[in-house]
Amino acid sequence: MPSRRSILVSATAISALTVAAPTSVWADEPLPVVATFSILGDMVAQIGGEHIALTTLVGADGDSHVYQPTPQDARAVADAELLFMNGLEFEGWLERLAEAASFDGELVVATTGIEPIEFDGHEGHDDHDDHDDHDDHDDHDDHDDHDDHDDEHGDHDKHDDDDEHDDHDHDEHDDHGDDKDHDDDKQDGHDGHEDHAGHEGHDHGEFDPHAWQSLDAAIIYADNIAAGLAKIDPDNAGDYYANRASFVAQIEALEEEIHTLMDAIPADKRTVVTSHDAFGYFGRDYNLEFLAPQGLSTNSEASAADVAALIEQIKKGGISAVFVESLTDSRLIEQIANETGAIIGGTLYPGALSGPEGPAPSYLHMMRHNAKTLSQALSN
Repeated sequence: MPSRRSILVSATAISALTVAAPTSVWADEPLPVVATFSILGDMVAQIGGEHIALTTLVGADGDSHVYQPTPQDARAVADAELLFMNGLEFEGWLERLAEAASFDGELVVATTGIEPIEFDGHEGHDDHDDHDDHDDHDDHDDHDDHDDHDDEHGDHDKHDDDDEHDDHDHDEHDDHGDDKDHDDDKQDGHDGHEDHAGHEGHDHGEFDPHAWQSLDAAIIYADNIAAGLAKIDPDNAGDYYANRASFVAQIEALEEEIHTLMDAIPADKRTVVTSHDAFGYFGRDYNLEFLAPQGLSTNSEASAADVAALIEQIKKGGISAVFVESLTDSRLIEQIANETGAIIGGTLYPGALSGPEGPAPSYLHMMRHNAKTLSQALSN
């Protein structure tokens, strides 16, 4: 089994696609692929469509920070031809799982090419030497390569109504997804060794891994996903790039919508308090400041001093609303609200989709829900 360093180097090479791909052997049956968590899984489903059989390891409402692999997950990884991961040290457990499963397929790091946000200011986020996938991050403010994809594979109708598109893809999740309903089982029974391993695997490194919170970055995710699928399954490359073009069109339309909402927030209301540091990319893109008592991981705990300092900052800054998160215990935010007089502005989705009946059943729904929740609470 190759090391993490060699895995990440090979994954970066996939996204470059500088070599000719072999003739696909998967033309007559869905390509077995695995995505590490629900947000990435939805992106893969959008682009892979009917040509893939997708397994998502950490499903809807599942927390990747406390995930514990199961034998069923190991079997899915062992059978996969493609394994999609976020990268930026988000999935600290993946190397161990891939080794246990004897995974010998292709690994795609979805954040390859994204300029990550450097993270500092919290303890326990250092001593990570493996950052090969972070090297040579070019600026991607201009997406000329996206236009090249569209030119090469033809113009495709843009779907402004992503609700219809998302609903279709949720059906595809049901057919192909195997988006596991056993996340609770994964998170039970942590003995002392597992707790240590889980904590060690989720102390993120020098970069913020939550890049999906940027719609600009999501376009690069889509590029890497389409490229990885097209390399392994060149017979269906045209469909993958057509799906990518449709998905990107929806992302771009949503970005305009969210910019309109965020631009309307008054200048003195642009500080947001959440449970943990998951919205750095969103804050950068829309000129919002996010404060959190916890670090990058939901598995970390806020110190009493950090909470006290945050409460004082809320009082002095006149911050009127705080927000709970779907994956974290709400009691800390409720305590902060009680001590400051701030209202609870709603629930944000930082790192996992909701179930199909919830407000964030797809990536685009999640981003729209978060933006609307922030806008409604902060614009008043």
